[in-house]
Amino acid sequence: MDKPDYLMWSRKYDKAYGWQAQRERELGAKFRKNKALSVKDLALVVEWKFKAEPEKLQRVQELVIRNTEEKVQRITSQSLSLPNADDLYRINCLTTLEGISPVLASIILTFFDPVRYGIFDHASWRGLLGNAPPGLYTPQNYLRLLSALRKTSAKHNLDVRTIDKAFYRKTQDEAT
Repeated sequence: MDKPDYLMWSRKYDKAYGWQAQRERELGAKFRKNKALSVKDLALVVEWKFKAEPEKLQRVQELVIRNTEEKVQRITSQSLSLPNADDLYRINCLTTLEGISPVLASIILTFFDPVRYGIFDHASWRGLLGNAPPGLYTPQNYLRLLSALRKTSAKHNLDVRTIDKAFYRKTQDEAT
């Protein structure tokens, strides 16, 4: 794909997933302002990810609410407030929270900083790196994907999230 393609598919994503795009903007603005999350914020991220999967939504919500408010504030602040924090450090911090997998950590980071982060999913992996390995969802694999996303975003002078959304939407279109 080239820059106009990425922009087109990203716009298609925003149009097709209006509720998610709006929630992403709202939560992102809140995370950037506060540089920390609450338990409720984590629950909203989980809802954003699993809204269409009620059983997963409930299971992960139950895990997330086990975290204390103090722990969520401390860990998310530690992860988000460092100006040039190491990506692996950020992911590892966030995944110490109950219910937060590398995928959910990637969503938090993407909402917080869409210029530098994208969401960890099969669509971007397949589009940039080919077939996904077994046990894809590890912090190390997210770093591999993030590197490829950043390289592509730099080449086209676009946000990492724009590239990520384009791959996701294009894959959804091809599946139907």
